[in-house]
Amino acid sequence: MRSLSGDLTACCRWSGARGAPPSQAAESARRWETAVHILLVASAFNSLTQRVHAELGDRGHVVAVELALPEESARDASLRRAVREFAPDLVVAPLLKTAIPREVWAAHTCLVVHPGPPGDRGPSALDWAIDEGADTWGVTVLQADEEMDAGAIWASATFPVPPVGKSDLYRNEISDAALRAVHLAVERFSSGTYVPRAQTGGDEELHIRTRPYLRQEHRRIDWGSDSTEAVLRKLRAADSYPGVRDELLGGEWFLHGGHPEYELRGGPGELVAVRAGAVCRATTDGAVWIPELRPRRRPGGPATFKLPAVTALAGRLPALPECPAPLFEEGCGPGWSDISYREEGQAGFLSFSFPGGAMSTVQCRRLLDAYRLVCRRPTSVLVLGGRRDFFSNGIHLNVIEAAADPGEESWANINAMDDLVEAVLTTTDRLVVSALGGNAAAGGVMLALAADEVWCRSGAVLNPHYRLMGLYGSEYWTYTLPRRVGAAAAERLTDTALPVSAEAAVRLGLADRTIACDAPSFAGEVTRLAARLAASPAALSRIAAKKAVRDRDEAHRPLADHREQELAAMRRIFFDPRSSYHALRRAFVRKEPAPGRPAHALPVPAGGSPGNRPARGPGVTALAAHREVSAPNACYQEQ
Repeated sequence: MRSLSGDLTACCRWSGARGAPPSQAAESARRWETAVHILLVASAFNSLTQRVHAELGDRGHVVAVELALPEESARDASLRRAVREFAPDLVVAPLLKTAIPREVWAAHTCLVVHPGPPGDRGPSALDWAIDEGADTWGVTVLQADEEMDAGAIWASATFPVPPVGKSDLYRNEISDAALRAVHLAVERFSSGTYVPRAQTGGDEELHIRTRPYLRQEHRRIDWGSDSTEAVLRKLRAADSYPGVRDELLGGEWFLHGGHPEYELRGGPGELVAVRAGAVCRATTDGAVWIPELRPRRRPGGPATFKLPAVTALAGRLPALPECPAPLFEEGCGPGWSDISYREEGQAGFLSFSFPGGAMSTVQCRRLLDAYRLVCRRPTSVLVLGGRRDFFSNGIHLNVIEAAADPGEESWANINAMDDLVEAVLTTTDRLVVSALGGNAAAGGVMLALAADEVWCRSGAVLNPHYRLMGLYGSEYWTYTLPRRVGAAAAERLTDTALPVSAEAAVRLGLADRTIACDAPSFAGEVTRLAARLAASPAALSRIAAKKAVRDRDEAHRPLADHREQELAAMRRIFFDPRSSYHALRRAFVRKEPAPGRPAHALPVPAGGSPGNRPARGPGVTALAAHREVSAPNACYQEQ
């Protein structure tokens, strides 16, 4: 089977050959001449690893992935075998929590992405930066060496640090800087002439700062003396891992996430209200909203996982006032809300942001209620999303895992998602735009595709598939995906289960526009473009044409038929205790390591055996497509 990555690159090649100016064609040719066989080594196929994989493939490089196993001897043996089989020119580690074996880095150039500026060393670089209130930070691509983080520097990039959580920062500013640095490092390696800069011994030695792992003793919140700003800094530095350990209502918990509250007050440490599944806890000079909690693991007990705070505290939580945030932004205070709405002329903006991009049954229903309400407004364009970070990752696997009956909760959750997607699909009196400031996966991609247009920030990564979680999928994907990309491409996307960059999404037809900007600028750019679309003379004719197409499609095959077919397959999966979905979900939410080399990440060049290397030229993936996998679905991971 031809690889999807190869198809994507071929698409880029032909479009460039037909219509690109000579300068672009020459640049394309230069990229082919300098294509590099790259082995990505990572502790998880997380958001950054996926983006590096997708964008290097877009640039014509031949890319394979090897996931580092948890046990050292097995990990080293697996990596040595991967290097032997794939014979890479270059090894790149976007996220690696362990050392690369000496025999590998001594024989191959191995580049490690470190989330800190040149000279910074240690395993908690980003945590320390947020905890200390750094205004600017950086990413360094350095060569693997005997000492961790001490190798020669191939590239680096800096960025301003906004007041957001670590995981948000990681998926946006860190990711953008990392890709700039990785692309530059690969270009320098490809040139064959670049000499990386040593950290010591040169004319201008770096200021070296090695800092230890940031432990819970330092992260601890003193509710009796810490200000709101101090509490938020500690919460943000621990989001989404490891959380801040604390005592609450007679139990030990890890607190995840934090947002300021400007009006509610109480005694320091006191719980004063609930909102959208979060709890509000008073500080010495204000209060903070904490969206998620994770119970501390008991000795010998199973791994625990994050849940909405109110859900986690069920049976312990005293009666607290529900303090809903107003949906409409105009005229209300700056308090935190996960769903909000505003208008600019004829354009409406329904924004939402759920932790980890997961959408529980309750969250889906709340968003659907908001959607139906704002559809009564006299606008011609409605934008969904538009905030930085995740758009949506579909159903909430953690809430499902915690349910008394995971099958029943899965069923309720997927039906709530379907209801939301159906509402978007059947909106025929205005244009709907999905604005993806960050990544989307599974049902979250299909939610986006229900809109008339899909706009992606240039750094977004899409995972338009379900099978790595053992699911057939729903959210009307059998209607929306083929109508956008065609039946053959839809089959490849769902079968090969590979991440797709924003640029490739536009080439495929998954998206209509990429917006090249940083994360803080995305909302403003979306506002400008939506206002222009609403003011366009063609908007009314497009709305009329949209209704005609929906009526025609409904007559050809009703949406209800798609839903019935999809849900029949999903129901069989949800209520079969032997289905792989239950084991994969359990492994994912509890972050259980893969028991062996993950089947979906074998570093064997697509279309050939280990000894049959692909020729130089357009990039192909080395991720093998298998129906059954032995590892959790990494596309849901938060970092």
